[in-house]
Amino acid sequence: MTTPSSQQVAASSMDGNQVFIDVVLVAATVTMGLVAGVFALYSHTIMPGLRRTDDRTFVGAFQAIDRAIINPWFMICFLGTLVLTGLAALLHLGSAHRSALPWLVAAFVLYLITVVITVAINVPLNDAIKAAGDPDRITDLAAVRRNFSEARWVAWNHVRVLLTTTSFVLLVTMLVTRRHK
Repeated sequence: MTTPSSQQVAASSMDGNQVFIDVVLVAATVTMGLVAGVFALYSHTIMPGLRRTDDRTFVGAFQAIDRAIINPWFMICFLGTLVLTGLAALLHLGSAHRSALPWLVAAFVLYLITVVITVAINVPLNDAIKAAGDPDRITDLAAVRRNFSEARWVAWNHVRVLLTTTSFVLLVTMLVTRRHK
């Protein structure tokens, strides 16, 4: 029975580390794509559809959609993307693929900006329309919709689409180019 050499043990450890780095990078890419898709869906389907509705339908539907999106699946993707992209960058600090680090940092920063926009702009607007209460009990639905600032919400969501899609493209490009080196 032969025992593995220290070089074989080191190579095996490196392979295991590389698999972990690859898994983190793939997970960051997948979650970024999912989040970008959610924001894009709001931009090209949900908000244009709601824009065409009357005030009561808009307020009620937006409240229902906002309550529904706060679920474990979305929150794991939304917050997990930040953690995974940051972890992927950290794992490339000492990696043989250090050339990927600027792209990972760029993807992380763009997504961090997305999270800040979400928390600072979109969430407060969402919370305000939910705080208006049951649409059946609101006396001035037009005022609630006006105060929601639909155009502002949509404009900042378009920015989130641009940022997350750019981050997604950066991560996909990294995955593809890493394998060709």
